[in-house]
Amino acid sequence: MGIIDKNLLPTAADIETAAKRLQGIAVRTPLVGFPVLDERLGAKVFLKVETLQRTGSFKFRGAYNKVSSIPQDRRAAGVVAYSSGNHAQGVAAAAKLLGMMATIVMPADAPKAKRERTKALGAEVVLYDRNAGEDRVAIAMKIINERGATLVPPFDDPLIIAGQGTIGVEIVEDLAKLNLKPEIVVVGASGGGLAAGISLGIKSRVPEARMFTAEPEDFDDTLRSFKSGHREANAKASGSICDALMSNTPGEWTFPINQELIGQGISASDAEVGRAVRYAFEELKLVVEPGGAIGLAALLAGRLDIKGKVVVAILSGGNVDVEMFAKLISE
Repeated sequence: MGIIDKNLLPTAADIETAAKRLQGIAVRTPLVGFPVLDERLGAKVFLKVETLQRTGSFKFRGAYNKVSSIPQDRRAAGVVAYSSGNHAQGVAAAAKLLGMMATIVMPADAPKAKRERTKALGAEVVLYDRNAGEDRVAIAMKIINERGATLVPPFDDPLIIAGQGTIGVEIVEDLAKLNLKPEIVVVGASGGGLAAGISLGIKSRVPEARMFTAEPEDFDDTLRSFKSGHREANAKASGSICDALMSNTPGEWTFPINQELIGQGISASDAEVGRAVRYAFEELKLVVEPGGAIGLAALLAGRLDIKGKVVVAILSGGNVDVEMFAKLISE
């Protein structure tokens, strides 16, 4: 794909359309404040708890918005997606609700819980070895060409971005009920679909809000792309406990949005993410997967000066293997 025509990028109006499509189907997840967190960070901090979304992550929003938009005459051929787990489950759940077949191409080293839940939702799972250089996109396209199925990308699609953007709208609306506006918003970034959607949803209503992406150390391709002005790639395909944040490079659709509306980012180490997972469990009584805790981890590590501000961080997912979770909360 060449340079994206900016006139084709999703808009705030597309997010409003997605919100109507998702009403009564996606969970309107809570935006929760915690006095213990406010006291620790010296700010008014709210967490958007997408761990309580269908399938345990924000990915259901974009997946349903995309899959439900497929014309009736193309639905019999089903959908195909590639994902390390959360998008896989979101697509599988959306397809099941709409009576469609789903095939998901997943890395063989994806967390077992994510693979098993994807199968439990009725999807066919095709495994590949990402560390051996196998190309998930090529595998998916082969299946699509054989079946005439529709691709549901994990992030690089206007309908996916618009679906994730409903989170931003909900944040602004829920803070408005408290007579507040978001001043700083921290959102995890991999391919950038969540960040692009949320930044569109928030900045269209609160233009002065400052947005930051959060990424694992050594996998900060979005931050490096902001600095260089073009899409950078990570040197490795895996190697962080944040398995949900392992996309190699920012998306062609997502990066122009994030560059314009966000343009700045922070990171956290695996050790800091592990401590955030434990903190969320012990102090906030929340189960969060490592990739879902990246924003909270960066805040707890003091990556930003947020004193006295109204701050929002996204807890984007809670699909963590029992063994991994037990290890992290016991360390």
